[in-house]
Amino acid sequence: MEATLLVELLTEELPPKTLRKLGEAFADQLVAEIVRHKLKIRDAKKHTFATPRRLGVLIPEVEEHASESHHSIEGPASSNARAVEGFAKKNQVAPESLERRKTEKGEIVVANFSRPGVHLDAVLARIVEDALKKLPVTKMMRWGSGDAQFVRPVHGLVMLHGTKVMPGRVLGLASGNRTRGHRFMSTGEIVLASAEEYEKKLLDEGKVLADFGKRKDEIDRQLQAEAKKQNASLGEYQVLLDEVAALVEHPSVYVGEFDKAFLEVPPECLILTMRQNQKYFPLFDAGGKLLPKFLIVSNMKVADPRHIVTGNQRVVRPRLEDARFFYNQDRKQRLEERIPQLAKVVYHNKLGSQLDRVQRIKLLAGKIARLLGADALQAERAAELAKADLLTGMVGEFPELQGIMGRYYALHDKEPAAVADAIEAHYRPRFAGDKLPEGLIACAVALADKLDTLAGLFSIGEQPTADKDPFGLRRAALGVIRILAENKLPLSLFDLVSAAFEPFKGKVQNDLQVFLTERMRSYFLERGYSANEVEAVLSLNPVAINLIPKQLEAVRAFSALPEAASLAAANKRIANILRQAAGKGESFVDADVSALKEPAEISLFEALQAASRSAKPLFDSGDFAGYLKTFASLKSHVDSFFDTVMVMADDKKLRENRLALLTDMRKAMNRFSDISKLAA
Repeated sequence: MEATLLVELLTEELPPKTLRKLGEAFADQLVAEIVRHKLKIRDAKKHTFATPRRLGVLIPEVEEHASESHHSIEGPASSNARAVEGFAKKNQVAPESLERRKTEKGEIVVANFSRPGVHLDAVLARIVEDALKKLPVTKMMRWGSGDAQFVRPVHGLVMLHGTKVMPGRVLGLASGNRTRGHRFMSTGEIVLASAEEYEKKLLDEGKVLADFGKRKDEIDRQLQAEAKKQNASLGEYQVLLDEVAALVEHPSVYVGEFDKAFLEVPPECLILTMRQNQKYFPLFDAGGKLLPKFLIVSNMKVADPRHIVTGNQRVVRPRLEDARFFYNQDRKQRLEERIPQLAKVVYHNKLGSQLDRVQRIKLLAGKIARLLGADALQAERAAELAKADLLTGMVGEFPELQGIMGRYYALHDKEPAAVADAIEAHYRPRFAGDKLPEGLIACAVALADKLDTLAGLFSIGEQPTADKDPFGLRRAALGVIRILAENKLPLSLFDLVSAAFEPFKGKVQNDLQVFLTERMRSYFLERGYSANEVEAVLSLNPVAINLIPKQLEAVRAFSALPEAASLAAANKRIANILRQAAGKGESFVDADVSALKEPAEISLFEALQAASRSAKPLFDSGDFAGYLKTFASLKSHVDSFFDTVMVMADDKKLRENRLALLTDMRKAMNRFSDISKLAA
């Protein structure tokens, strides 16, 4: 018999940040085991449920009894009586029961086996136990006097196949068909007549919206509706939405307010304390300015929510008072007065204190600013103050505000706006897709901060491994690449690396250069360029990252030309010829047209000279696409050359001139990209 299977664990409050992942993992493991036991053959569909107090899975079309399975084991040749007897004994079958089967190598014996299918009621409890053991849970709990362990104590188990309760015990609990709804709003214990009615009955009688996705959508709908009613917007709220969906079973949204006087505190502080500590949704006006209002997602629906609203307003006030206290206290001491205290803060036991690091960043930021033609003194000042806010009360309470508070305090101290902005921006980009620092001073400090991190940690052998990057060096490297490429800064990456390594005397830089090149490769591949296009440009070890996007576009445009495939293949052939010639000790310099004999090689020489003259001003002006297209005119000359000319001629002078001609062509065509990499 085929029916829908329901498995539900009723628990104490599950961790909200991992609830959705737990629910999905439980469902995936359960389905995998059901399929493995051949109790479900069709598409492994499932419906996952996850609330703060339950994990549930609904799997349609599960068999009550798996069908018998058959398998065979091939044995030795049937003519080898001794081997046949040993094969039968090993597989515990009678020799006369072995099948004779014709194969290309002759007749062999085959042992055939049949296994009876398992019964769902006999294996389900073990399947559920096995699925629970495979969940991504780092810390387990024990409860009561038993030995059962799970991420939270479990107090109820439902295992229903259609209308039938599946027997068995999981985590010490006997299975049944009874569950519980909302802690306060449920009509009482809920008896399930069948698995199919689970979701509806839980909602109707238990007031629980069990589907995580539906619950999240319902919260979002209510938030949007209430924000619209308040003529407000919600800002960036999606991350909090996921967490709040894991905290409630029956969401209801209400509006709270706080004293306008708190708006004198930087909005980032108020927003963070509301979102992080209270799980409230701050509201903003049309211009993005914080309003003295917030939305509460309650786990209760009541006719008169005044007590819920006033209770939440009463709770949030001390939090906002704390933020105001820290803000006012922090401003009593200038940022520059905090700098000496950084000597007591360890950055890394092999790299010194935060003060040591600040001094390195200051020097490097000044060098970078001078290379960019920016105010080096302001860059150095910003770098000097950049880490001072780590010692403030606000950042101590909310580390996420580092840099942000530094900017506010710098402005309060009457530092130049460019210095204050650079203090905030030097952490950017903090994550994938984050905005970049703006302005040359901010870019100089941000680059100095990330390059010092990379050079310092590479100098003491703290490179990332395949699966570990505890210091976030990949993120730092990508930040350097994004700042240079997307802000189009005319700086040599390898010169920057050399400057960053100066305080770490005698340390090898090559590993970091390779690491950055690999990050560049990944960065440009993720932006839609093909592996061949990226390899064509990066294989020449470019130093000016700001030009790479334009060069990649040029290579892509060249690839689309009808002549491209032939010229790429010719470049590949030329590279092989020159490599082999160099390996044989051949020497060759610039080609001498007077030493060439064949019409095809003279024609190629003249065409190359003409194309190079036309291409040079295009290259100098940065028209890389035009530069490459100029050499498309060489196709017929190159084809004719390879059809009629023997490069490795016996005549030494002629051979050297032909090799020199190919060298000139390769140099001319590959000034910023190796076209041979485009060859299939």
